[in-house]
Amino acid sequence: MSDGRPLSGQLKKFVFRGKSTNNGDKRGDYLEIVIPELLSAGYSFYTWPSAPLLAWFLWSQRKHLRGLRVLELGCGTGLPGILASKCGAHVTLTDSVALPRSLTHLSACCEANGLIPGRDVQIIGLTWGLFLTDVHNLQPVDLLLASDCFYEPSQFEEVLSTVSYLLDGTDARFLCAYQERSSDWSIEALLKKWSLKGALLNLDSLSDSSGIDYRALIGDRSLHLLEIVPV
Repeated sequence: MSDGRPLSGQLKKFVFRGKSTNNGDKRGDYLEIVIPELLSAGYSFYTWPSAPLLAWFLWSQRKHLRGLRVLELGCGTGLPGILASKCGAHVTLTDSVALPRSLTHLSACCEANGLIPGRDVQIIGLTWGLFLTDVHNLQPVDLLLASDCFYEPSQFEEVLSTVSYLLDGTDARFLCAYQERSSDWSIEALLKKWSLKGALLNLDSLSDSSGIDYRALIGDRSLHLLEIVPV
């Protein structure tokens, strides 16, 4: 979809709360993120359902995010990366260098949550599968993130080649939330080609650690959370 001009918009609020204590006290475990969405502008201006799933998983692991070097790929409105930054991670947000309006809107999403691009978060254009100097400068990272990057099969290898490059020689991992759209689509052969291995995470643990019912979060969609690491 083209990086078109916005035609309509709304402000979407995401509220993250800690699991209730015995007395129901959740003070100190609360985060509110607002995302300005432009519903008629293009897919990168809208928060797709996989992003809140990944954000909730990060929220359940928030105590481990502080100080981590986090990079989000193809982040669109940047919900997971913004949450990681608010939880103390050093975050770089990326989206296609060919979509400058998307990057501008991403900056606006950060600013809506009190994050100043260039100071609190870094925002850069990144083309999957193209290894220029800017990509090399992104290393090292501790955690890669993406939501719904496995949307167009023709780009699967470009995504995984980028992931392989960024993870090479590190102990980092890639967390990806995605929606299963076809049983015929598979990345198994590409994972092997790029010396990666993946495993689906058990979402029941998300319910146990966060107190949220992940089934209510994903509804009737086939959403999954995948962890990919180097072989």
